[in-house]
Amino acid sequence: MTEITDAIQDPLENAEKSKINSMVALFVAITATFMAICNVKDGNIVQAMDQAQAHSIDSWSYYQSKSTKQATTESVLELARLQKSPGTDTIIQKYETTIQRYDTEKAAIKKQAEDYEKQYNDLNLFDDQFDMTEALLTISIAMLGIASLTQRKWLLWFAATVSAIGIVLGLAAFMKISLHSDFISRILG
Repeated sequence: MTEITDAIQDPLENAEKSKINSMVALFVAITATFMAICNVKDGNIVQAMDQAQAHSIDSWSYYQSKSTKQATTESVLELARLQKSPGTDTIIQKYETTIQRYDTEKAAIKKQAEDYEKQYNDLNLFDDQFDMTEALLTISIAMLGIASLTQRKWLLWFAATVSAIGIVLGLAAFMKISLHSDFISRILG
């Protein structure tokens, strides 16, 4: 009787293992594929962030150079006002016009630099989302491996849930929907 029980029980146990392993393989394939796609998109976002940051720094440097030129022009204007010699009225008027032009140019440059900073911050939000996605999917794949080794269904479904949360975060980042956790970002940042 023991041989019959063993003969029946072994295929049943193996069928259960095979079922869990098949589910693990399916979840790993989906999770790894989505993670690879997110990684490419995140790389592109990081490149755009680098470019926005470089433009912002360049703009602030240009703003500073205009400020320096303006300060020099204001000093020369002050000297021209103090001299009050013939023909200085024309020079004074020229420097006043130049100073007004610098004020206008600086305002435009400042706005441009602030726009680049905003672009960087907007991109950083989605970069953080992709980073959280990658972390969750990596954890999920590790847990799926353990589920396969231990043959624990509850661990399989827990890992699948973690994977699903990661996929939701990734899809939200692709669609530029903010599902951002400041708490997690502070811990990881």
